[in-house]
Amino acid sequence: MIRSTRNLVLTLFASAAMMATSPAYAQGEYQRGDVVLMAPDGSLLDYIPSSDEVVIRKDRNGNRVLLDFNGNLVATEVSAERYFTGDLPALGDDGFTGQATNDPAYDGSDSISTGSIPENANVQREPLDGQPLPGFGNDQQANVDPSLQDGGLGNGQNSTGLEMPPVASAPITSKNKAEIAALQVLLDRGGSSPGVIDGKNGSNVGKALAAWEQVNGERLDPNNTDDILERLRLSGGMPFVEYEITPADAAGPYVAAIPEDYSQKALLPGLNYTSVTENLAERFHMDENYLKEINPGVDFTIPGTIIKVVNPGEPKKGSVARILADKARKQVFAYAEDGSLIAAYPASIGSADTPSPSGIVQVQRIAFNPGYTYNPKINFQQGANDKILSIPPGPNGPVGTVWIALSKPTYGIHGTPEPSKIGKTQSHGCIRLTNWDATELGKMVKPGVTVEFVD
Repeated sequence: MIRSTRNLVLTLFASAAMMATSPAYAQGEYQRGDVVLMAPDGSLLDYIPSSDEVVIRKDRNGNRVLLDFNGNLVATEVSAERYFTGDLPALGDDGFTGQATNDPAYDGSDSISTGSIPENANVQREPLDGQPLPGFGNDQQANVDPSLQDGGLGNGQNSTGLEMPPVASAPITSKNKAEIAALQVLLDRGGSSPGVIDGKNGSNVGKALAAWEQVNGERLDPNNTDDILERLRLSGGMPFVEYEITPADAAGPYVAAIPEDYSQKALLPGLNYTSVTENLAERFHMDENYLKEINPGVDFTIPGTIIKVVNPGEPKKGSVARILADKARKQVFAYAEDGSLIAAYPASIGSADTPSPSGIVQVQRIAFNPGYTYNPKINFQQGANDKILSIPPGPNGPVGTVWIALSKPTYGIHGTPEPSKIGKTQSHGCIRLTNWDATELGKMVKPGVTVEFVD
C-alpha cells in the first residue's frame, strides 16, 4: 500500500539530511581527484567497490590495483589526465600494468601470465577501509566528469555512422544522494532507465540523461532542482513515497540463498527472491542496499510496517520496430517504426571471452518467467558441470524474468539476478538488462523485430 507524502520538497531534503551521515561511495566523487579507476577492458569503472569486495596492492609501475578475493583484477588506478587524453599505461593481456613492486619473483620482464595473484608473490593485502582513495571524501556530493555525460562517446554519431542520443545538455554538479535519486526517478519515468535507483551519479545516469532528452524532445537541466521537482509533480508525484508492507510481501515465497553452482540451482523448486528487501527493491526499481539505507533499523519482515520507497514510473508502452545494442556505450535503444526513440536502457553486453555478435539479427520469441536449459556443449562452461541441466524459473534465475530469444542461436536479451551490476560488468555474450527493464522491453517487441549490434 503506497501512501503519498505531503510535501515533495520537504520529503526530498529531509531524506538528504537523514543520509548525510553516510559516506557516498560514487565514482563521480572519485573522479574529482587526480585518478580514476580503469577496468581491465580500458573502460571507466563508475562505482567504488566496497572493502568487502576488493583488496589493494601495487603493480610494478607503482599503480594501485583493486583485486577481488580470487585475485582477479577489478580496476587499476590511473591518472585522470592521462585517461581522458588517451595517454594510458600499457596493459598486459589480463589488464595489469605490471607485477607487484614487492614481489620477489619479479625478474624485470614484462610477461604476466594471468589476472590472478602469482602463487609465489609476496602480496600485502590492504583493506580499502585502511587506504582512503585519493580525491574521495565522505560528503554527499556525487559529481561526474563532464566528459562522461555521454557515456564516453562524443555527440552526434557513433563509429558506425548511426545517429546516437546527444550528450546531455549540462553536466551534473553538486547534488546530494536524495537529489540524485529524484533525478533517477524522473529519468525512469521518462523512458530513459538509469538502471537501479541508488542515489549515485555514475555513467548510467549520464547516459540516461542524454537519452531522456531525445525520448522527450527537450533539454533537461539536471542541476535545476525546482524544475526537476515540478516535472516529478506533473509526471506522477513525489520521488519518495511511503509504502506499507503487506502480509503477501512478508510471506514470499522466498529461498534461503541462491547457490552459484548450476547443478545446485537445478535442484531448487524455483529461483525466487531471497528476502523481502530484494523483492521490494526490484518492485520499486531500487538498489537493495539503498532501500535499507533510507529505512535504517526497519524490520522488513513485519506486515504493517511503513517504509520509504522511491516512486518510479509506469512501464512504457508502444511498439518497438528496431533495437540498437551499443557495446561501447553499454546501452540499448528501442525505436518506433517512425524512427523515434521510445526507450533506452543500460545494459551489460558480451565480454572479451564471449563477445556479443555483430551486425543485425531478429527477435524470434519472447518468454516471461522462463526456465533455463544449461548445455555445456553450446553454452559457456559453468563450474565443473558437464551435463545438460534444467534451471527453474524465477527472478534470481540466470536470465531473470524475461528471455527475448534472437535469431543467432544461444543469444538473447534477458533480465538478471544482479540489477546493481548492469552496465558495470560483462555478460556471456547476451544483452543483460534489469528485470524490470527487460520486462518492459519484452512487452513492446514481437518476433521479427531487428536487433543491431554496434561496436
